[in-house]
Amino acid sequence: MAKSIKWGISIPQIFPNATPDIDFIKNFILKAEELGYHSLWVQEHIEEYQPSMDPIGLLNFAATLTSRVKMGTSVLLPIFRNPVHLAKSLSTLDIMSKGRFIYGVGLGALPEQYSSFGFKNEKRVKQFLEGLRVLKSLWVQESTSFDGEFWKLNEVAIYPKPVQSPHPPIWFGGRHPDALKRAVLNGNGWIGAGGSSTETFVQNVKDLRIILDKNQVDPAKFPIAKRVYIALDNDENRAINRLEKWFADRYKNNRAKEVCVWGNPEKCIQGLNDVIEAGAQIIQLDPVFDQLEQVESLKNDVIDKT
Repeated sequence: MAKSIKWGISIPQIFPNATPDIDFIKNFILKAEELGYHSLWVQEHIEEYQPSMDPIGLLNFAATLTSRVKMGTSVLLPIFRNPVHLAKSLSTLDIMSKGRFIYGVGLGALPEQYSSFGFKNEKRVKQFLEGLRVLKSLWVQESTSFDGEFWKLNEVAIYPKPVQSPHPPIWFGGRHPDALKRAVLNGNGWIGAGGSSTETFVQNVKDLRIILDKNQVDPAKFPIAKRVYIALDNDENRAINRLEKWFADRYKNNRAKEVCVWGNPEKCIQGLNDVIEAGAQIIQLDPVFDQLEQVESLKNDVIDKT
């Protein structure tokens, strides 16, 4: 069953109490491609009290180092960005990667940040969807005229266009029923959040499949992914203690036991099989420490035996 699963892994992006180490990131990216991972993933962290690399810049760097592995955002928050500028940046990324880019999008969980970027929380969903329509039009049309509530364009064109046709695949995050519906109506796939439990993911997938069926969308052409925070360690207590500390520092919560997979290879395999049985076709592994060691041990001791 699990042999058909595609395995991705998160690029080291956050460096608590340290300066980002570009050589460390480079070695990780090269190792992930060498080991045969399907994809590399980054998140959006703009307002950040911990050093965090920009996701688009980081994927452009990864694109220049690799030739095979796909790469995506899980997720980008496009409401913080002008869609014309974003269309140009992501088109460049798709060209840099020779058509290997997957565009994961979301609304974000912290609407209080909106004011820093000149936006308001009110009508955020409408603005999010309108910006997406502008972006798609700029990617596929020779030029775009658009008269919306938030964006007004008069014969605006961006070139070069993305490599992928009609555009890079757009996968949605979010687990609210409305978010699942938006994913089906506006996107090409869905990503289960790393901060959600396997039990929540099970229900999300059930709800998503109902929406796919109702809208006559072929589920075989609508990939389902799940981000999974993971710590492979034969010392299970040490693994969960480190995860709990990371979650407390990073997210200010104690949900590590609820949402993570940790422990020896057998326990990690079981935890990941639970996610696969729930409906995940692409798993985005997210080791939050010892990443260079984890990227190799996860491949050899978990992925190859799942």
